[in-house]
Amino acid sequence: MTAQRERRASAIGLVLGAACSVQGGAAVAKTLFPQLGPPGVVFLRLLFGALALWAIARPQIRGRSRADLQLVAALGVVLVSMNLCFYESLARAPLGVAVTVEFLGPLALAVLLSRRPVDLIWVGLAGAGVGLLANGGGKATHPAGIVLAAIAGVFWALYILLSVRVGRVWPGASGLAPAMVLGGLIALPWGVISAGHHLGDAQLVGAAVGVGLLSSALPWSMELEALRRLPPAVFSVVLSLEPAVAALAGFVFLHEHLRGRAWLAIGLVVLASAGAARRRPPVLPPDA
Repeated sequence: MTAQRERRASAIGLVLGAACSVQGGAAVAKTLFPQLGPPGVVFLRLLFGALALWAIARPQIRGRSRADLQLVAALGVVLVSMNLCFYESLARAPLGVAVTVEFLGPLALAVLLSRRPVDLIWVGLAGAGVGLLANGGGKATHPAGIVLAAIAGVFWALYILLSVRVGRVWPGASGLAPAMVLGGLIALPWGVISAGHHLGDAQLVGAAVGVGLLSSALPWSMELEALRRLPPAVFSVVLSLEPAVAALAGFVFLHEHLRGRAWLAIGLVVLASAGAARRRPPVLPPDA
């Protein structure tokens, strides 16, 4: 029993570590916005994240059916759209606020797929949280940031639906890697225009490499290992803490101070996400 508890505790640590990695990557990404702009960061993050995942997953493209390739293409379009919206929201809102609003996408999907009466409670809690964020995010929160984060949440829900289908025919991350490559190609024109001559800055590009690793390869590997040790319901509930982790990352790395109402809103959305996640199968979060 002791060994089992230690195994579960280490797995929970892996999930929390993955959340810290993703949100740490988002915090680093936000510091690059003044030079590279959100589209430039998205392009570089997808590019280097794809290279890292490709090296890990080693996907086999040759011999794949047209339907398999279309699934990956759809995932790539959704992935780049979600990242562009999320990073643009980060430019207009604190990290904790943006992630909290984005989390409404998978929460709404879980409620729609479940249709249990108790899910109305989670909808109410999440709605209360959004209401608090509307006026409680502080001067650093622009309304457009909330809207863009909500759109990113819609794309996150689409990502979940597509990733389930992709996972059935592409083992591991072998479907996500080419999807990220396609996403990087789609983001290329906007990324080059946004970043301009800063793409020649080795220090900035190196930081973008770090964002790609922190937001993609590292957390994905940690979450896969955690899934081998944790029941799916426990994994999903622990993952629901990510908005709180994002708020802490914003406070520590970006010195983003949220009002008490914003912290309460984050707590309500975390509670709603955890409640809705208890019986749904886990899906690895996107590389946002």
